[in-house]
Amino acid sequence: MIDTDFIRSQFPAFSDPSLQGWAFFENAGGSYTCSQVIDRLTQYYLKTKVQPYAPYPAAQSAGDQMDETYVRLAEYLNVQTQEVHIGPSTSQNTYVLAQAFRQLWQEGDEIIVTNQDHEANSGVWRKLTDTGIVVKQWQVNPITGELNPDDLTALFTDRTRLLSFPHCSNIVAHINPVADICKLAGDAGVVTVVDGVSYAGHGFSDVQALGCDVYLFSLYKTFGPHQGLMVVRDSVREQLPNQSHYFNNDEPRKRLVPAGPDHAQVAAAAGIADYFDTVHQHHFPKVEATSVARRENIHQLMRQHEIELLQPLLDFLQNLNNVRVIGPTDATVRAPTVALDVGPDSQAWAREMANGKVMCSSGHFYSKRLIESLGLSAESGVLRFSFVHYTTEDEVQQLMDVLGTIAKRAA
Repeated sequence: MIDTDFIRSQFPAFSDPSLQGWAFFENAGGSYTCSQVIDRLTQYYLKTKVQPYAPYPAAQSAGDQMDETYVRLAEYLNVQTQEVHIGPSTSQNTYVLAQAFRQLWQEGDEIIVTNQDHEANSGVWRKLTDTGIVVKQWQVNPITGELNPDDLTALFTDRTRLLSFPHCSNIVAHINPVADICKLAGDAGVVTVVDGVSYAGHGFSDVQALGCDVYLFSLYKTFGPHQGLMVVRDSVREQLPNQSHYFNNDEPRKRLVPAGPDHAQVAAAAGIADYFDTVHQHHFPKVEATSVARRENIHQLMRQHEIELLQPLLDFLQNLNNVRVIGPTDATVRAPTVALDVGPDSQAWAREMANGKVMCSSGHFYSKRLIESLGLSAESGVLRFSFVHYTTEDEVQQLMDVLGTIAKRAA
């Protein structure tokens, strides 16, 4: 069982006076930052805000801190250090990827996207139609919002080059069978790009076990700084043309990050690994484990806690008037991101939630295509709550109490 008091002690936001009494349910938009990351960022700015890797002590320390991030996050993701790239955001990382892949393809080559994705992992690929690439859509079930792998194979042809899909949707939240999908694609010779943004905050994945060629997520949604992490497996990276300055062609870490790294934030991201190590040591004090084993232990710990909080919430919502839950109502097959169809007044509901000191919001959350495919208005969108492992039972109860009151008034 997770020790939420200990967990919350690692996040300064929970002790800040201005946030007392507020229940934070905006984690799908960005999590709170752990103290380990904040401390590393502060120390970097205080002591090593210099050009890294230069031949003097402060610069050497700055470079060492950046290198540590790549090494330690790669270990937790079970990939090679040179396969980890950190850029300004996942949106920019996917844009650069699309430009790089396009250089490998011929006019008439095909790619597959979904209408379940966040626009960051959909729009950049769709834009390639302007250059002669054929884009096919793997469509969600218009009732459930879920993707059916059985529908996928019919889309493959000998011209299919790439499949882009989410680990889970930031609206539907159903956890897609990534390894199975990647196996189908791999057998067809198709490269897979998986958007892990909406899943990574609920536990890092073993990217090697998933079998995807590219895996992306946002560090600011995994308790870290506002950067995007992108794993590109060596077999794919070595084929992709350089997107950076010509003299960076032989620099694996730079070839797909043309903007260059934010030195301080890259260095601070090692604090995520510090945090995971701290969580593991507290909950498994007698267990000596590799980074991969620690990741698995922590992942299971987080998911167990989330499921225990999520199922009562889903049960409550199913019995609430004027509310429809988007996605599955079984907590074991979804992430704790819950979108509700509350009709055209979702913004008013969000404001009323704030009056009850519940932090949430409404809209399409960059999944406009998905919202419309479900027959909903993109203008009003959905009311969305999202939580992670530091959320407490009391906060979920606070959410239910406030939401129940609003629903009764709306009846």
